[in-house]
Amino acid sequence: MFMARVAEQGDRFENMFSFLKDGVIKQRKDGHFTADERNLLSVAFKNLVSPKRTTWRTIIAVEHSTQGGPSSQTQAIAQYKAVIEERLHKDCEEIVALVLNYVLPRLAQSYGDVPKNVKDLEERAFFWKMAGDYYRYASEASQSTASREQRLPRFKKGALEAYNRAMELCKSGLLRPYNSVCLGLALNFSVFHYEVMGDPLKACQIAKESFESAIEVIDECSEEHFQEAQSILELLKENMNIWAVEAGIEFN
Repeated sequence: MFMARVAEQGDRFENMFSFLKDGVIKQRKDGHFTADERNLLSVAFKNLVSPKRTTWRTIIAVEHSTQGGPSSQTQAIAQYKAVIEERLHKDCEEIVALVLNYVLPRLAQSYGDVPKNVKDLEERAFFWKMAGDYYRYASEASQSTASREQRLPRFKKGALEAYNRAMELCKSGLLRPYNSVCLGLALNFSVFHYEVMGDPLKACQIAKESFESAIEVIDECSEEHFQEAQSILELLKENMNIWAVEAGIEFN
């Protein structure tokens, strides 16, 4: 962890990822990660893929702005987009593999196959959500022919399975609806259904259910966690309202 923090301070996020992958995740005997350690993993993973996601969005914008231009230009942009997608997909799949092949199995080994307490549930839900998130990022950046035909179906299936596993844990009854992991899961899962699956009704249903369940008991939320929960709730409500208007959905 020490060298990962050093790399983070130097903005060397690829090094940070390598330190965490080889020196922490693969070598760790105890499957448990503290909240601080989970945050460190999130920072490393996010900063590994974020530059490529930003590059991909820039290419898409340029591609749209140059429609109708010379065919050689269009072809060059398409080829570059395919290259960036492949690199982004490689990073996302490596992150998912670490979570599925190392982190979650060690959690099961440490705590047993069935979660028994809030800490165990939250930790497993966090990592299943993480797997879903990186499959979602890969799915969102899949416009080239190779991406759509060869990888997108696998990414969508993986995201659905991971998000559903996380959702089952969050709905087990031990985690409160205002738990930040559960709220973040609902936010990201609903975005996945809207952006990737093209299903605004399902997206709204997930957002609405999570929002209403949390609001009912938000008074129980500690002051320490209230601000984070409130921020996610505001995003859920905003998305839900926008999607409902766009899709002509009316809620009771």
